[in-house]
Amino acid sequence: MAQATRQSSLQGELEVDIEIKASAKKFHHMLSGRPQDVAKATPDIQGCALHEGEFGKVGSVIFWNYAIDGQPKVARERIEAVDQEKNLLVLRVIDGDLTKEFKSFLVTIQATPKLRGPGSVVKCHLKYERIDEKVAPPEKLLELFAKLTQSMDEMLLSEV
Repeated sequence: MAQATRQSSLQGELEVDIEIKASAKKFHHMLSGRPQDVAKATPDIQGCALHEGEFGKVGSVIFWNYAIDGQPKVARERIEAVDQEKNLLVLRVIDGDLTKEFKSFLVTIQATPKLRGPGSVVKCHLKYERIDEKVAPPEKLLELFAKLTQSMDEMLLSEV
């Protein structure tokens, strides 16, 4: 499922591709334009709040409450890039639980229409630098994203 790329002992990258039935545009719109609805799709996300700016706009800051293995976590992310044409969203973690284990953490999410048939493929790419060797690569976060993507897909398909 996940592919790891090693750059140095502390830097790394992980990514996963998830096939969904919803269109790439609908998925991207929910994630970038109305992320507060993501919490309605899965119990793993307890909340999402805008701290600065405007949803879907570069420079805006979003605060997430989520759980991994039943443990509550928080993250503040700044939107680094949004491309509506490419259904691309880039987020940089700037505060929260991840900053205790990672010097830097960048999340890139892109939804691409399937070449044949309906639906799309969502790629989540994590680029990070751990603070030390004791910190495990963020595979659990990638698993959470895959699960979240499936839940968002179900929610998008049920919308009229």
